[in-house]
Amino acid sequence: MKRIPILLLLIVCLQSQAQITWTDDLVLTPERSNFDKTSTYTDVMNFITSIKGKSPYIQVTTIGKSPMGKDIPLVILSNPAVSTPEQAKALGKPVIYIQGNIHAGEVEGKEVLMMLMRDILLGTKSNLLDNQVILFLPIYNTDGNDKMAKGLRPTQENSPLETGERENGQGLDLNRDGMKMEAPETEGLIQHVITAWDPQLSVDLHTTNGTWHAYSLTWAPSYLYAGEPATYHYTNDVMLPSITQKAKDNYGLFFGPYGDYSTREGWPLKNFYTYNHHPRYIVNQFGLRNRMAILSEAFAHERFYQRIYSTYVFVYEILDHFNKHGKEISRINHEAELAAIKNVVDGAGKVKKGVRFKMVPTAQPLNGFRTYDYKSFTKADGTRTLLKTGNVVTYDNVTYYGEFKDTVQSTVPRGYIIPAALSAIAEKLIKQGVKVDTISKTETLSGEVFNIDKLNRATRKFEGHLMASAEGSFEPATHTVQKGDFKVDMAQPLANLIFYLLEPQSDDGLLTWNFFDIYLDQNGVNTKPVAYPLFKYFSWPEAAKSKKGKK
Repeated sequence: MKRIPILLLLIVCLQSQAQITWTDDLVLTPERSNFDKTSTYTDVMNFITSIKGKSPYIQVTTIGKSPMGKDIPLVILSNPAVSTPEQAKALGKPVIYIQGNIHAGEVEGKEVLMMLMRDILLGTKSNLLDNQVILFLPIYNTDGNDKMAKGLRPTQENSPLETGERENGQGLDLNRDGMKMEAPETEGLIQHVITAWDPQLSVDLHTTNGTWHAYSLTWAPSYLYAGEPATYHYTNDVMLPSITQKAKDNYGLFFGPYGDYSTREGWPLKNFYTYNHHPRYIVNQFGLRNRMAILSEAFAHERFYQRIYSTYVFVYEILDHFNKHGKEISRINHEAELAAIKNVVDGAGKVKKGVRFKMVPTAQPLNGFRTYDYKSFTKADGTRTLLKTGNVVTYDNVTYYGEFKDTVQSTVPRGYIIPAALSAIAEKLIKQGVKVDTISKTETLSGEVFNIDKLNRATRKFEGHLMASAEGSFEPATHTVQKGDFKVDMAQPLANLIFYLLEPQSDDGLLTWNFFDIYLDQNGVNTKPVAYPLFKYFSWPEAAKSKKGKK
């Protein structure tokens, strides 16, 4: 009985902010159910259909079909309305993309994006369309969403009572698919959103797995230290701190950097750890694409309605920031893109970049770190353990493992040669948005080749793969390319993504995901050294002749 007034207060607050009279078809499943239930796929599609009939500023398309045949809806909000990337480009407004439900048990983002559609199209937040085109994908994992059951997200305090599954219809974690791109959802996202619409800022909405920190929401920027630094620094040092301060000042909400701690390290806590840097995570891949991205993690141990509220505030403040600073963000992204190309043109064969990384502490520790407290407790058998209390405390000088340092570097080439027989590798790159050329005549190139002395493969599958890593060394070499081979010139905007995908020692490249296993096994990698089949060239003969002629 005590819970109902709190829920009513939240609903009234959201309604008063939007000043909107809702018709029955715009009331969401959580709102109908006292926040005990979350929306099904049909609920989401019905809502989108209803609101589309009430505003001229919404268009709806799809990024493709899920493994189970469901359309994955992409909602386009714009004033004036646009329905294609070409129209958005002609409009001259930067594009922002926000997705929910990549893990179908983490449902707050799905509901929040529908709430924001209402408030932007029919409420008082129409100003958010002044200077931006907004793309919402509220239900990315359409298949996992409707496989609802109790107990799938135990750290979410059974609130809502049932949620969907983490995996998609193939049994894949869609937030580990960014590089191998084996799910139709990922292919649709990269081809029909990232490559087509070119969002300057993207946001992925999640819920944490259970650490008892005391932040209503935690966040992370796009972690990729093989990318250009400017996009990371603006996101991490400017945008996210500003939004965090506004959440505290305007809403009384505490946000902070994402991470976990382990009480096995003792108490009070000394260390807080972010998540991995790998670009298999969708947010991290944007760093390699010279674009900004944000990971949002609602606090699992708050109630469903509280998690919705904190996520709503966070997304609204991101939209507000981008509405005001979208052109500045676009400029920073464009400069990063030019820097990536310049690094290849000027430094091919000379500069090195990281391909494997380890997590390291930030220069400054976290002060005022909020967490639920733990007390030492003696069990009946005389052993001591830690017992969580209901008290929120703050600690200073908490070491934050929130940065990454390279442990292996590799020389940046001008480009790569892919043998014609490995056309599947070229096709994978093309699907990622990379420009790949087919060689029309024989050329002899200088560069280097990687000799694999040992190929290590995991003994247990991860996402359907026995993850691989190569031991060996590079050596100078010449190589004659043949007509029909593929040339990947790195002097293009996705240079850093290409580098991370194709380097043999990369910790998240195509070799890692077994795309070269058949070739290497056929050539006896288990019994003798085998040359990695991609050749790294440092200059192209025609370019060299042209440069010589200019002198």
